[in-house]
Amino acid sequence: MPRFYVTTPIYYVNDVPHIGHAYTTVAGDVLTRWRRLWGDEVFFLTGTDEHGLKVQRAAEARGITPKALVDETAAHFRDTWDGLDIAYDDFIRTTEPRHYAAVQKFLQTIYEAGDIELGTYEGLYCVSCEAYYSEDELVDGNCPIHMRPVEHVVEQNYFFKLSRYTDRLLAYYAEHPDAVQPESRMNEVLGFIRGGLQDFSMSRTSINWGVPLPWDPKHVAYVWADALFNYCTAVGYATDEARFAKWWPVDYHLVGKDILRFHAVYWPAMLMAAGLEPPRCVFAHGWLLVGGEKMSKTRLNQIAPADLVADFGVDGFRYHFMVDQRFGPDGDFSYEAMVQRYNADLANNFGNLANRVLNMAMNYCGGVVPDERADGPLREAAASAFAGQIDALARLDFASGFGSVWDLIRAANAYIEDTKPWELNKQGDADAVARVVGDCLESLRIVALLASPLIPNAAHELWRRLGLTGRPEDERLPEAAAWGRLPAGASLDKGSPLFPRKET
Repeated sequence: MPRFYVTTPIYYVNDVPHIGHAYTTVAGDVLTRWRRLWGDEVFFLTGTDEHGLKVQRAAEARGITPKALVDETAAHFRDTWDGLDIAYDDFIRTTEPRHYAAVQKFLQTIYEAGDIELGTYEGLYCVSCEAYYSEDELVDGNCPIHMRPVEHVVEQNYFFKLSRYTDRLLAYYAEHPDAVQPESRMNEVLGFIRGGLQDFSMSRTSINWGVPLPWDPKHVAYVWADALFNYCTAVGYATDEARFAKWWPVDYHLVGKDILRFHAVYWPAMLMAAGLEPPRCVFAHGWLLVGGEKMSKTRLNQIAPADLVADFGVDGFRYHFMVDQRFGPDGDFSYEAMVQRYNADLANNFGNLANRVLNMAMNYCGGVVPDERADGPLREAAASAFAGQIDALARLDFASGFGSVWDLIRAANAYIEDTKPWELNKQGDADAVARVVGDCLESLRIVALLASPLIPNAAHELWRRLGLTGRPEDERLPEAAAWGRLPAGASLDKGSPLFPRKET
């Protein structure tokens, strides 16, 4: 059985979950549900990043311990993912004992290989993104990501000898041109590497909220040197060698573009230093903007997923962010656009097709699936939709992949208008009516199957109304997408509208 390992970033706990976090997490969930339909053994990881200066300062400001703060915020992330039907296999927290053990073993291995050395760091540091910047990377003296002042830091640190890995990284990416996607991100990574890699600080003595270095406990691991390794901890590094060998290397790290450098330069170099394979692909998508700006606490423009779920439902939320916001470039969220997309695609197309086909089946076919099939144009449309979805999702183009499914929905609606089963019924041609309705019902089965990774609840409800047992995700591709698998004689249930229209 093929195995498929996908991760989101682990989200920093100095923030509450917002739609930017949900954007990446829903993408990972949709991708892994799709691979499960193919029978792959899937492991989907998410979690929280809980160390670092930013957490320590935030806890001090509130008069609580860092552990109390991270426990509280990690619970918010879990609740948010559960509320979006995220089917993760593990939720890792970097404060767990298993992670401390794994990080210490990993860093000790690199230290013994001679790629970590003691030195003094003096430079510019952004607490908000826990990253160092050079003068020319700043924007008006501020961090280019958070637009907040950086701090001048002088401290004795251990350094990872990143400069030694310039040639190895360039050689690796020459041999694996798809290891960073989209292509524009690969160009960015190669430009950064060719610009000259500098050794980076990987420890702190000014804080104690972190993983102590095993060879020098006065130092704790710099938050990125600790956090990145969660991807290995979760699949058994330091605790289960056979399990780790089974799952590593990861197939996809799904990340935002602001942390591309850490995942596509620092992380593979550290893995190479420890004798481990780099990730197969780092896919860095753009930011989800609100009013043209990146979401942040300082801009007061964050939107909680639960606020939108209350208006659009879980499936409406998932659909919008995967189809209206193309995965890769920056996207700009608009509530009005979400209403329009919901009404056009979910209420008018998906919901209306289900309603009119089941209504015809109730009125013309006695509420059961007819024996007859026309094997007309919808059979070809279904095959085309499936092929298009396969091609697009292989590129993580969720908008095009599920756009192919909606092409089948539009084809079924057009087929009904062309064949006019209500006129055939008036003419008394019961067999012709049954053939048209049978093909439309079969199209609904395939729509429910192929849409299930994106809108699992509505897909399951449609599946049930078609008289099918189990859930769409219990099926296996490609066999389940073959035409003609809807059993004749199954009892149908019209039900209420799957997606009631919304007013702006």
